[in-house]
Amino acid sequence: MKVFITGVAGFIGSNFAFRCLKNGYFVTGIDNFDPYYDVTLKKKNLAKLKDFGNFKFFKLDILDKENLRRIVNAEEPDIIVHLAARPGVRASLKDPYTYFEINIKGTLNILEIIKNRNIKFIFGSSSSVYGNKMGKFSEDDKDIIPVSPYGFSKRAGEILCETYNKLYGIKILVLRFFTVYGPSQRPDMAIHKFTRKILKGEEIELYGEGKTQRDYTYIDDIVKGLINALKFENFDFEIINLGNSKPIPLFELIRILEELLHKKAKVKPVPLPAGDVKSTYADIEKAKKILNYNPSTSLEKGIENFIKWHEKECSCLE
Repeated sequence: MKVFITGVAGFIGSNFAFRCLKNGYFVTGIDNFDPYYDVTLKKKNLAKLKDFGNFKFFKLDILDKENLRRIVNAEEPDIIVHLAARPGVRASLKDPYTYFEINIKGTLNILEIIKNRNIKFIFGSSSSVYGNKMGKFSEDDKDIIPVSPYGFSKRAGEILCETYNKLYGIKILVLRFFTVYGPSQRPDMAIHKFTRKILKGEEIELYGEGKTQRDYTYIDDIVKGLINALKFENFDFEIINLGNSKPIPLFELIRILEELLHKKAKVKPVPLPAGDVKSTYADIEKAKKILNYNPSTSLEKGIENFIKWHEKECSCLE
């Protein structure tokens, strides 16, 4: 199988590419090393892939449509897994135009390139599309309203996918990721940021009195879901949640970090920022049925693995 991965140097992209390469797939990856966070981390991610003989890398922006078309034409992939995006809920409130340009136009560029061609498409979406829903988040929910430009940009990408499926018959899976964490995760994400601040004795901000909840999902479980999605054949257009289905309150996350780091956190209660949601909670029954998806990593074990990685490889970000 020939797999084309956008955002291959990122957190999810690099871990997914590594598993594809280990499985013997031919992987072409692109990344533009967007400076949203320290590109040193992305270069470390990419270095782990370059020793594989079945891997090709091109430094390329998804907004560069003509060169993107040229490489897709040359590589002739069986499937494109689109993981490149500008991330960050809060940052999207400050610069919504960039999020619309990259996340919507970039997705449109790929769909335009593969229309009327026999190339399957997996779109990496986000739990942010659900907005401030209560209870479990189901793929069948129709009344979802994102509460940030980032969430909207991912929802718009999903709608583009469905439109191009109907117009051109592109087989498309939309995978909604729920708070993915683990070794090599972005430094602006809670587990990474809190670990760094606790170790340094710096104050961490406790949003919403610590009662906000997130459905933290370990990277290896997400990668297994992605690998199974590659093998899935009987689909036309599907939206599937990939989460852990176990929401954890913020105060509980901090307690686990304190226990594993053997150090008390200094916390500062602050109001919930605009654009943040109170809770995320994935209904994963569809993923279990369709993709044989079964997340198995506990939060404690996942954070322990992250801390070991942080101690060994994260001095570049300090």
